[in-house]
Amino acid sequence: MTPIRPQLHGRTCVASACPADDSASRARRGGGIARVVWVLAAAVAAVAVAQAQSAAPAPKAPDSSLTWNGITLYGIVDVGVQYQTHGVPISDYFPAGTESIIQKNSNGSINAVTPSNLSQSRIGLSGNEPLVGDWAGVFRLETFFNPQSGDISDALKSQALNNGRALDVQSTNVDSSVAGQYFAGAAYAGFSSPTYGTFTFGRHVTLLADGVAKYDPMGVAQAFSLIGFSGTTAGGGDTEDRRLDQSVKYSAKYGAVHLGALYQFSGASGSTNTGTQLQLGIEGAGASVDAYYFKKYNAIATAALSAAQVASLPTLGYSSSNSLAGTISDNETFGVMGSYGFGATKLMAGYEHITFDNPKSPLTVGSLTIGGYVLAVVNNTAFNNQKTLQVFWAGVKFAATPKLDLAAAYYGYKQNSFATGLNTGCSDARSSGCSGTESSASLLADYKFAKRFDGYFGTFWTGVQDGLANGFLNKSTLTTTTGIRFRF
Repeated sequence: MTPIRPQLHGRTCVASACPADDSASRARRGGGIARVVWVLAAAVAAVAVAQAQSAAPAPKAPDSSLTWNGITLYGIVDVGVQYQTHGVPISDYFPAGTESIIQKNSNGSINAVTPSNLSQSRIGLSGNEPLVGDWAGVFRLETFFNPQSGDISDALKSQALNNGRALDVQSTNVDSSVAGQYFAGAAYAGFSSPTYGTFTFGRHVTLLADGVAKYDPMGVAQAFSLIGFSGTTAGGGDTEDRRLDQSVKYSAKYGAVHLGALYQFSGASGSTNTGTQLQLGIEGAGASVDAYYFKKYNAIATAALSAAQVASLPTLGYSSSNSLAGTISDNETFGVMGSYGFGATKLMAGYEHITFDNPKSPLTVGSLTIGGYVLAVVNNTAFNNQKTLQVFWAGVKFAATPKLDLAAAYYGYKQNSFATGLNTGCSDARSSGCSGTESSASLLADYKFAKRFDGYFGTFWTGVQDGLANGFLNKSTLTTTTGIRFRF
């Protein structure tokens, strides 16, 4: 979430009735892509010139990276084909393309060309400039895109495009920390030392998200992992907090011990929108364990507006094209994760305990969230009783051959009953505040055709019960995906 700014005003309409707005939005997005591509193309040209100028003294290395004077161009293109027993039409903007887990609007079967199934497609620049001793200046800029459409990834746009639509006619729309930012993946600079650690400033993937990626058997693959597709676990309760703007991050390794700290500034005064994370871990004898703590004030979970809420936008002076509903909470997370490797096998597991409370500093209608989207509807009282969510997972990775990796995993959510009034203590599907569970299991095979090119095939089942199934059109889905990935 970004700090509260002055309210935005614009022409009001529903997303499906705004062809002019949509065209303008696509034009702006196209211009954004063009600017990003121009910058990165310039970097590639610099690499080519440098290589040409230095060709005479020594032969080119057989597998050199795109690095020149400490600046590296890198990227991933990941695309595949997917079948889902209960889903909704694909989005051009949502980072994963489809809703690979069961969602409220999951309906009929779908077939689609899907992006970023195993890894998020991206293009980026990183830099490392030696300073003094073993210290270096470092930076990273990383853009996310959807290869099936060519658009910059923007999950919140997928939600805004579904404003006013009933569940049974919606397309894919899910909240995320990726909201059309030019550098949604990362944007930071700082200092790094192998001896003393790395200290950076800017927009970061959080320590907790790093840990979930490290200890998830599926590597937080969006098409194969519950905690990869959903940012609830990596975001400490809300997916927008998987990455944090205006943050300072420190990470280091001292022998067998690894530790880290992160702080998000509010951009104003007080604790509003601040966040604090701590990490402490140890490794040895094939094992690794890390513990995490995360306290986030004013976490935001966004959703598409209902038809009635869209109808109220003219009174508020907002446009349907960039307005959303937001649920605000203060979240606290404790987590422990670990792995143990022996031979070609690695076992992984993790657990998180997340609490949700009403915000100490409520947000107002017109506040902005990431990507510049407006919160036209705000709920600051969703957790009059504290909500508790427990997340747990376990799985195995096995290197069957030097080229073939196999993985299997199980994931689960368990929610307490935090409903009020007549629903207090409920354990069925009458309210989203009733106790409930979500379960998931997945299998994956990944074959390396070459160092930078691999192909994968996997299947992924998710199901919900009781409070976590409230309002769902269907309660389970099976998603099967195959694809290819190129990394450079």
